[in-house]
Amino acid sequence: MYELFIGFGDLYKFNAIPTFSLSLGLLGIVGIFLTLGRRLDSAMKLERFGIPIALLVGAIGFLIGPYGPFSLLPERVMNIWMQLPTPLLTLVFASLMLGRPIPKVSGLWKPVASQALLGLLLGFGQYIVGGIIVLSFLLPYLGVDPLMGCIIEVGFEGGHGAAAIMGDSFSKLGFPEGLDLGFAMATVGLLASTLIGSFLVVIGRFFGWIVPADNEVIINLDESELVSNPFEQLKSLLYNFALVGVAVLIGIFLLYCLRTSSIYMGDISQQVLKAFPVFPLALLGSFFVRFVLEKIEKTKFISSLFQREIGILATDLLIITAMAGLNLPLLTNYWLPISILAIAGLVWNLAGMLFFSRLFFKDEWFERSIAEFGNSTGVAASGLLLLRLADPRNSTNTLPVFSIKQLFLQPLLSGGLITVIAPLFISSYGLKEWTEFCSLISVTLCALAISLQSTYKKAAS
Repeated sequence: MYELFIGFGDLYKFNAIPTFSLSLGLLGIVGIFLTLGRRLDSAMKLERFGIPIALLVGAIGFLIGPYGPFSLLPERVMNIWMQLPTPLLTLVFASLMLGRPIPKVSGLWKPVASQALLGLLLGFGQYIVGGIIVLSFLLPYLGVDPLMGCIIEVGFEGGHGAAAIMGDSFSKLGFPEGLDLGFAMATVGLLASTLIGSFLVVIGRFFGWIVPADNEVIINLDESELVSNPFEQLKSLLYNFALVGVAVLIGIFLLYCLRTSSIYMGDISQQVLKAFPVFPLALLGSFFVRFVLEKIEKTKFISSLFQREIGILATDLLIITAMAGLNLPLLTNYWLPISILAIAGLVWNLAGMLFFSRLFFKDEWFERSIAEFGNSTGVAASGLLLLRLADPRNSTNTLPVFSIKQLFLQPLLSGGLITVIAPLFISSYGLKEWTEFCSLISVTLCALAISLQSTYKKAAS
């Protein structure tokens, strides 16, 4: 049970409580400054332009990190920080469903299905693009490892947390560079999702792709968010941290059950479940806690404001810890393949948003595709950020559709089952076979989406 909360499994190697305390203390101070700094006018202006403050702090962390030009952070501190992205990502997903009412499923299954199909297409397409580039150019001319074909999906779709998780799997398969290359790709993806995504929102408004906002702004705040008493706010914050902790514990228990049941399965299934992370199951735990509280009518204990802040802070700290430990000498050696793969991944995601989304969605195609672009290029939080820019008043039905879709897709992509299986499959059967398999899946997804749209048209007529 100890190692199920993946990310702290190697801390025992350091056996140094002072170092551990110093590392978490420094991160806590950074977290406090981040929380306060995001409320400054300059920081809010930067975020409106698509530059998260976490990226700037992460860049400073990189400069003073062990591989940066100033090397002020001790290496032993960075060794502990590098274990934190996965626990932090688990906190992000444990808070994702808690802060929002569970949407009514009736009438949403078709939009959710088409949203899920586009998300799957973008994820599997990143494997196709990566596989084609590695097989046709990077492998024969630069001699890279075939597992480089996974880097786009790990970095873009999965982000820094998935890169941290898959780093251990890559090392066991003889590709230790995968960790730093995944972090580098995730950093490029996060920056691109916010900058390019924000620019796309501006273009969408200019061409009239965005659904006009309603004149009425609906504000829905819990009573706990209106309380100004500091003691009551502290109590509410502790309640919300406790609820996140319960969601994480549910995820740990589910993972424990899966791994226990794996002894009755084959070797491949055991390898997959051993590498499977806890955070997709923490998302299910988040949904379960919210569902129970709604049933017993105790949602007053949940503050959507605090849940959002917990998720944002965990995401910011995840980015900072990952960027601070980037291995610059290694990235310098791999700058060409990383650049080629990053550009190809961006082109694919843009094609998915601007072309495939019109095949997949009948209405509100821009809002739904911009959220998927942010999620598939950066992280889920990037998708929600771009959705808020495109639909600030929730005039469309995109937010509940996107939230429900996450429950189905997160256990598969973005560090889920498919992400874990991909390098194992490539090592056992080959990159060409994996690319062909992903191509078959992608064609099937397109056929299902077109079929779903035809049922829409028949129902409308």
